[in-house]
Amino acid sequence: MTGGGRGGASRVAIPEDSLFGPENLPYGVFAPAAGGYRVGARLGDTVLDLAALLDDPIFFRADLNALLATGPTRWREVRDRVRELAETALPVHAQHPLHAVRMKLPIRIGDYVDFYASIDHATNLGRLFRPDTEPLLPNWRHLPVGYHGRAGTVVVSDTPVVRPKGQRRTDSGATDFGPSRSLDIEAELGFVVGTGSVLGVPVTVDEFTEHVFGVGLVNDWSARDIQAWEYQPLGPFLGKSFTTSLSAWITPLDALADARVPLPTQTPAPLPYLRGSDDHGLDIDLTVRWNDEVVAHPPYARMYWSPAQMLAHLTANGASVRPGDLYASGTISGPAPDQRGSFIELSWGGTQPVTVGGEIRAFLADGDRVRITATAPGTAGRPIGLGEVGGLILPAR
Repeated sequence: MTGGGRGGASRVAIPEDSLFGPENLPYGVFAPAAGGYRVGARLGDTVLDLAALLDDPIFFRADLNALLATGPTRWREVRDRVRELAETALPVHAQHPLHAVRMKLPIRIGDYVDFYASIDHATNLGRLFRPDTEPLLPNWRHLPVGYHGRAGTVVVSDTPVVRPKGQRRTDSGATDFGPSRSLDIEAELGFVVGTGSVLGVPVTVDEFTEHVFGVGLVNDWSARDIQAWEYQPLGPFLGKSFTTSLSAWITPLDALADARVPLPTQTPAPLPYLRGSDDHGLDIDLTVRWNDEVVAHPPYARMYWSPAQMLAHLTANGASVRPGDLYASGTISGPAPDQRGSFIELSWGGTQPVTVGGEIRAFLADGDRVRITATAPGTAGRPIGLGEVGGLILPAR
């Protein structure tokens, strides 16, 4: 690194209560006021230009994929070097105020898979949709249920969400086509694949940290009325594929070393391919804001299936993963009403509407904004932030 030129050097000012200290350093792809997109790291309210600081071609790119493909040894070398630099005076031209940059989708996504890993969410939906039967379907405790989503409609946080249209079943039993009347959110955690795998060779639970680079917040917007009519017998399709939002910042797994927690008891015991010697969950607390009003605090620590088990199951049939692939946890919910990570749960299918901004609400209206943030225990004995994922609802077109 060269310093001192183009305006001298200075230390980055980090607010005392910042969730983005040197123990965090999430990665994103940004563009300053003048210049193209390149890779940066967030420190406080400043974006560090890694292309300028490290002078490596992998940071002069408009996505993180080249860095992801280098593997965990290189990931740690880069992280250690950036942490060292964060404690020094840095060239002023390599520092950009967060509010002054443009952010884009940080990864080039080849494949996107969404899981259904929360036992509380699955139980709640089972009680809503099958009130007279066992809430969990017979396979749920045996494998991480998931579906292959649409990578091309994953967008960066704050990209507006156009209300989707689709086919719905009316109260009379007839079908019609039109804008969704039951537009919902799903507060989730996404896992970004770094090192790819070989077609035909499954990834084991204990190989999770060799293949997954980090995490980002996900909102898998859902049109519940479209979904309810189409999802049987083949599963989610148009009710899900219109938009999925991903946070602009990807937090490396190493920043979450102190957020590891034991998994809940899994009964029956998973089959051998879903077991590992160091498997764990993550102590991450989410906050959901609906038009700036806090409505829920979903706890990721309660998730039944681990990120490593999801990856192992995703590849169990020999399917391969590539740098930049994304898989998400499914809706994060807890047992309490204020821990529900979707509005269909929060309003109990619309039968128990909630008050938002003085209005009685069940699902999203045009003009609504949703913002999801999260914190986790950090390695410096203080919490770190996982950025945010937000979106504004626009009318159907």
